[in-house]
Amino acid sequence: MEIKEIKPAEIEKKSFEIITSLLGDKKILPEHEAVVKRCIHTSADFDYADNLYFSPDVMEVLKKALKNGADIVTDTKMAQAGINKAKLLKYGGEVHCFISDEDVIEEAKKRGVTRSLVSMEKAAKLNKPVIFAIGNAPTALISLYHLITDNKIRPCAIIGVPVGFVNVVESKELIMTLDTPCIVARGRKGGSNIAAAIVNAILYLLD
Repeated sequence: MEIKEIKPAEIEKKSFEIITSLLGDKKILPEHEAVVKRCIHTSADFDYADNLYFSPDVMEVLKKALKNGADIVTDTKMAQAGINKAKLLKYGGEVHCFISDEDVIEEAKKRGVTRSLVSMEKAAKLNKPVIFAIGNAPTALISLYHLITDNKIRPCAIIGVPVGFVNVVESKELIMTLDTPCIVARGRKGGSNIAAAIVNAILYLLD
């Protein structure tokens, strides 16, 4: 088998051309296309063309928030690492992940709850507009749901794409009942890489 050499700068461009070709006549709203394709590019999973839920106007809300310097809170160091921090910083934002903070670890241990839950409570004390990008822990989404319904936090938007089997589907459905703008990967699929991919897709639209 002959493998054609492709220059590094052309690899991503070629990948997106292949994705577009394989999607064929699949109907995707133009305003959602960049996010859907970036998720497929990250995962090679075309189910994201069907399972991503976008609340009304969420793309405009996210773009405006990022342009105005909103911070991003993730539930994993992996998602934090995957987000393009240079582009985010250009608009005055930064990425936080509190999952490994000593105070979060101690509080979670004391209460017998997950660090993800406590890290969302810590994020609620940030004195800036915040976007949550959750790719791993359903307990983070459940914590956000209660913080929002108890009027303890009002995030700009939530990207809710945890992956797994326990309370994953249920936590995503909870978020979709809120008035908070959101992008959610329905079902069991998702992950930290998908959370980062969605943030990056929107950041690249700002250029």
